[in-house]
Amino acid sequence: MAEAHQAVAFQFTITPEGIDLQLSHEALKQVYLSGFRSWKKRVTRLKNSVITGVYPASPSSWLFVVIAILATMYTRSDPSMGLIAKIQEHLPVSDSLSIQCRTVVSAVLFSTLLWFSLIFTMRLCLKQLLSYHGWMFEQHGKVSNTTKIWAAMVRIFSGRQPLLYSYQGSLPNLPVPAVKDTVDRYLESARPLMSDSEYERITTLAKEFESSLGNRLQWYLKLKAMWASNYVSDWWEEYIYLRGRSPIMVNSNYYGMDFLYVTPTPIQAARAGNTLHACLLYRRKLNREEIKPSRVPGLNIPLCAAQCERIFNTTRIPGEETDCLTHWQDSEYVAVFHRGRFFRLWLYHAGRMLSPREIEHQVQRILDDPSPPAPGEAKLAALTAGDRIPWAQARKEFFSSGVNKRSLDCIEKAAFFVALDDDEQGMMGDDPAGNLDRYAKSLLHGKCYDRWFDKSFTVVVYKNGKNGLNAEHSWADAPIMAHVWEYVMTTDCFQLGYNEEGHCKGDIASSLPQPTRLTWDIPVQCQERVEQSLAVAQALADDIDFHVFPIQEFGKGAIKKCKISPDAFIQIALQLAYYRNRGTFSLTYEASMTRLFREGRTETVRSCTSESCAFVRALEGGESKEVCRRLFRTASEKHQHLYRMAMTGGGIDRHLFCLYIVSKYLGEESPFLKEVLSETWRLSTSQTPLQQVELFDFVNHPDYTTCGGGFGPVADDGYGVSYIIIGENMINFHISSKHSCPQTDSHKFGAYIKKALVDLLELLSPEKPDLSKAEQNHSKSPQSKKDL
Repeated sequence: MAEAHQAVAFQFTITPEGIDLQLSHEALKQVYLSGFRSWKKRVTRLKNSVITGVYPASPSSWLFVVIAILATMYTRSDPSMGLIAKIQEHLPVSDSLSIQCRTVVSAVLFSTLLWFSLIFTMRLCLKQLLSYHGWMFEQHGKVSNTTKIWAAMVRIFSGRQPLLYSYQGSLPNLPVPAVKDTVDRYLESARPLMSDSEYERITTLAKEFESSLGNRLQWYLKLKAMWASNYVSDWWEEYIYLRGRSPIMVNSNYYGMDFLYVTPTPIQAARAGNTLHACLLYRRKLNREEIKPSRVPGLNIPLCAAQCERIFNTTRIPGEETDCLTHWQDSEYVAVFHRGRFFRLWLYHAGRMLSPREIEHQVQRILDDPSPPAPGEAKLAALTAGDRIPWAQARKEFFSSGVNKRSLDCIEKAAFFVALDDDEQGMMGDDPAGNLDRYAKSLLHGKCYDRWFDKSFTVVVYKNGKNGLNAEHSWADAPIMAHVWEYVMTTDCFQLGYNEEGHCKGDIASSLPQPTRLTWDIPVQCQERVEQSLAVAQALADDIDFHVFPIQEFGKGAIKKCKISPDAFIQIALQLAYYRNRGTFSLTYEASMTRLFREGRTETVRSCTSESCAFVRALEGGESKEVCRRLFRTASEKHQHLYRMAMTGGGIDRHLFCLYIVSKYLGEESPFLKEVLSETWRLSTSQTPLQQVELFDFVNHPDYTTCGGGFGPVADDGYGVSYIIIGENMINFHISSKHSCPQTDSHKFGAYIKKALVDLLELLSPEKPDLSKAEQNHSKSPQSKKDL
């Protein structure tokens, strides 16, 4: 109870002698420092808003314009062509000012208007320049004069030292494709997956839609595109994510892994200390907008940063019909789960951020706490893992008042969630491959009650020092969270570091308060709801079949020697692997980003094409190498074209999705849209790009390699495949499927992928990669002993 008394700034009692007032100077000091930090953040936000609001100009440029106008007037010239005199005539305080003062004030007002006009013109010019995407469709290594001039103009109008959100007002809006173009592209993508009769039927439906209902729906969509920043993103977030009533665990959430071969420290509390401190450092840079805007690799083309706004202090709130996302401006603590107990861990003290050593000390206090969970507390988080409607009903019935509401508010308003697991995970022991698969499953779903799946992300720290994260999907896409995690991992190891004993560096303040246990009063009826949600979640988790495997000494370097896009190479290999596994082709989803546009998120690349199918059939049919090479390059060029079209607003699926939503609002039925939107993606794929390559040193520290992350299967009878290309000689794959489907097996499909990659490289180049040698080399790596 000592901590509770310290938290009270003053107490008073009424006695016969009067009022006895007792002040706690330490508590008042903490209140003052906390308020001072909050005001500093407000001032920083205001300053950044001004800088971003006038970008690509700078606030100091206003003074330059004013001085230039006044200097010109001093030479008895009138740069305003009479406007300054007009302003001077209409000044409301003209009678109380001298002629000279009125002239100066009028000149300053004219200069300000001129300054704003220049800013508006520059921003409009930059927006028009960023609407040009011809550079993306040019042949690699051959840049046209038009693109060179365009690139120079972008550099001129982009300004200098932009903040994170500086480009937001200059990004173009996502264009609405013509209905005819989208329908034609859809029919082209559907052709290799349908028989002649099926294709003829869908063509008839498509043409009927195009000539009748499609034009009416398109009109409403264009109206929305004129009014909204992005005609897709808000509906995508609501209808694809927030209105889903099935569990978000596995079905929506995804995970990110630690370094593959290295664990920097075996001490759980120490790893948590550095990891949490690195997260706070990233959040501070985010709040100050000091993070450099993401750009297209190798170019000065900015990407939308809108998704970064909800990385921290964000929670998904369940509802019976639809969930909602709630974001708070700030939070000075994290919610921690350990052995069935929930804690509030403050990360700031005396107006400052806790050091890594202090966070380690506080985490160790939680680990050493012997108190048992309260009745119903241990598996409470299973409510976030099960179906959404029961969770929404339980939240309304049992968590809307009293101690349960206060504790739930503490979790939901936390900066993020932290899970301290008693398990050991990683690529270790006598079965490193199997342990890597179990590590992935642990991050994806855990025990179904030891992650708060509604939080924007959960940091997981294992007993042996391994860590990872589980992220909720509705607020942003994986590249946003990957950017955070790259920074956290590299800051943890290369900047913060550990001492010789494996502990965090720094000193510990003696006045740190104990982490606070959250208290609950969970009735029996609520405990029954928890068990029901846990049963649903456990059945889903047990059904997931996961396989994670790295391929080393065969990566981007070898593929680029063949003059092939690495992504196209892998996607065609996936088509070959799937065909060998299932004897047929399948509708394939590859995620592409649309962040070249304001508030852009993703678009679908339908990577199973007629060209890729022709190549696979030729290779499997024993055609000559020359024929296969020619067909492969045709398939690769087609894939690259589709990817570029998706990135530049010429995709298929988001447009059709929005047309479908409009049809539902209008109460219109479209057999064509209904059939398209009900198609099953049996092969769902995604590449996680390594964004901050400069943070990693694969030459001097080759074992400090990120393993990427993965997600659950989209279809019950399909595969989820995530991959990340590391440096020149490594590709990591994460494959998921379901045990309940007899046609799928993640390990077998992984073997097919390995074989397909080797076969393709052998076809296109004389050098054949030796995968077994790569695995043997890393099993003997001295650095990997850190994970044994």
